[in-house]
Amino acid sequence: MKKGTTILLIILLIIIILIGGIIGRYNKMVKMKQEVKNKWSDVENQYQRRYDLIPNLVETVKGYASHERETLIAVTEARAKVGGVTQISKDMINDPQAFQKFQEAQAGLQGALQRLMVVVEKYPDLKANQNFLALQSQLEGTENRIAVARMDYNDSAKNFNQMIVTFPNNILAGIFNLKEVQFFQATAGAETAPKVDFNK
Repeated sequence: MKKGTTILLIILLIIIILIGGIIGRYNKMVKMKQEVKNKWSDVENQYQRRYDLIPNLVETVKGYASHERETLIAVTEARAKVGGVTQISKDMINDPQAFQKFQEAQAGLQGALQRLMVVVEKYPDLKANQNFLALQSQLEGTENRIAVARMDYNDSAKNFNQMIVTFPNNILAGIFNLKEVQFFQATAGAETAPKVDFNK
């Protein structure tokens, strides 16, 4: 009788340890997923900051360089494209196509802003304007914050993705439908420095 009770207690203890291990692993994966979402919110916040700065920047440049209409329109259109993409749900980090679309829209806006800054070089009065200098400084700071937020997000995404693909976590991730999240990739052509020609 004692031997049977001991075996039963050992089996019960093993089951409790296994269940505790499963709960612990699941909770860790959920916490890591929440960290990824938090880092994603930081990225969105910085992109929103840039998005909000653009109308003021365009209006300030317009006053000095109104005949640079093509560049100003390009910035405004790129901003409009981003506006349409930022309304995507929080599940975008799990959707490769939606994530790619978001990243392409942001890259288009960044490219348009870079072209605008090149145009600004032609206008010494604009470069000396205090409003423009303040906006330019805010934009530069925002671009730096975006880079940091994206890097932090990618680190968090890497940690989460590694967690859910390793054994035995991959089994639990499959059971609880936890999927890998997307990474930010460098924009195509980012390895090449933009050419600036002030003689145009």
